[in-house]
Amino acid sequence: HVQPSLTAMLAALTKSTLSTVLPTAARVAGNTLFQRNYSAVAKQLIKEEKESGAPSFLECVFKYFDQAEEVLKGAYSPALLRQVRECDAVHEFKFPVRGPSFPQNPNDIMIIKGYRAQHSHHRRPCKGGIRYSDDVHEDEVVALATLMTLKCAVVDVPFGGSKGGVKIDPKKMDAGTVERVTRRYAAELTRRNLMGPSIDVPAPDYNTGPREMAWISDVYGGIKFDDLDASACITGKPISQGGVRGRTEATGLGLFYATREQCNVAEDMEQVGLTTGLRGKTVIVQGFGNVGYWAVKFFHDAGSKIVGVIEQDGAIFNKDGLDINKLHTYKAAMGGVKDFPGGVNFADINKAMEEPCDIFIPAALENSITAANAPNIQAKIISEGANGPTTPAAEAILLDRGTLIVPDILANAGGVTVSYFEWLKGLGHVRFGRLRHRFEEHSKQTLIRVLESKLGEITGAEEDLHFLAKGATEKELVYSGLEDAMCEAFQTVRGIMTEKKLKSMRIAAFVSSIQRIARAYEEMGIWP
Repeated sequence: HVQPSLTAMLAALTKSTLSTVLPTAARVAGNTLFQRNYSAVAKQLIKEEKESGAPSFLECVFKYFDQAEEVLKGAYSPALLRQVRECDAVHEFKFPVRGPSFPQNPNDIMIIKGYRAQHSHHRRPCKGGIRYSDDVHEDEVVALATLMTLKCAVVDVPFGGSKGGVKIDPKKMDAGTVERVTRRYAAELTRRNLMGPSIDVPAPDYNTGPREMAWISDVYGGIKFDDLDASACITGKPISQGGVRGRTEATGLGLFYATREQCNVAEDMEQVGLTTGLRGKTVIVQGFGNVGYWAVKFFHDAGSKIVGVIEQDGAIFNKDGLDINKLHTYKAAMGGVKDFPGGVNFADINKAMEEPCDIFIPAALENSITAANAPNIQAKIISEGANGPTTPAAEAILLDRGTLIVPDILANAGGVTVSYFEWLKGLGHVRFGRLRHRFEEHSKQTLIRVLESKLGEITGAEEDLHFLAKGATEKELVYSGLEDAMCEAFQTVRGIMTEKKLKSMRIAAFVSSIQRIARAYEEMGIWP
């Protein structure tokens, strides 16, 4: 990468937007150009991060909460805001599981540590995923449970937030051991009354998916055999086990809808030097798992150009656009994206997110954007597919430069929204659309026949006529409900930004959530 001279870069300021020029200039000038333009808030956050290192995930959540609380000063009592902020309960437990060489080796017994945090019971049941990782710890599950409460509130889904974790690396275990761990964890949750359709409803998260959800559902149903609604004890299940169509891609699709709404705001697009709409916009994604893949697939289908994909094993770039479907197939076969024939390997994975693009989607783990790399990120829009990918100092740097950030509690709320639909399906014991699909179809066909009798034959593309006359499927209803929830949430949050003159959409989203939660607590009252 050949860098232009600093003189040339400064001269270009009169012809180019700050968001395009300043990141490269900052690298050349040792960031001094940026430091002169930081706001007081940014300088303080950068100072704290340099002195103490990047804050923990939970510390980041609390820093954002503090900023939102400042916006709401005087609207609610400090005691009420403490109740909204603090985690109601954290459960940690250990349990034994037979290892892969048992019974040949009777000593092959593993002691597994599990967690379940329930942040808020202002709405019930609680809702949150289960993640498997060697890095799982109490602060992490509390931070994720807190975000889940706020996330549910921002999209107006009637759940409190929770999160679970098991301290294992499933990639180092055979499938049988993972199943034993999963089933025992489910049994521990059930016997402690930490799971159930009206108590706490888990879902997939990092390193878990439909397979694990099916195992957990089976355990709960076996213990609570007299619970008619047992299928609603967990979401993210396979369709055959009571899952809902559209859940697999829900988080990525929700991110797509939220980003599409952002890109349709002419005022904001003018701010970053872009035209409205998604067509032609360049996209880089960090993380090509479930969220990252589905997000960029929907962007690709909408006419965007996916120029970069970053994964653990490497990063692939193609300025003309990557074939996302072929890359997805390649990753499934090879276990990574490195050496994909449709792109070029990027030498330094850590620098890959700093390449120029219109939209950057961090869809891996938390704290991937910090004060150390934020000055070099050249994306004009950041849509957060991961939970907590941006530290407060990094956000302050990006906002000072005019970067638009669609925050995690809004952008990745599609998963919990469709989980809500799956939960309703489990309680209702009927597939969405089953009672109305044929009625709608016959009604539309009758209407077309009446119109043709008066106006003559209606002509058009065959697929358009078919769509006009068909009834809605479960997947179409789920997509429609998700689109409505994401669009309404975006407009509400942006309205708060405008009303309160906020630069940060994240703080506006926190304000929106806190207002809803605080109102619920106020109207509920304290008992006894």
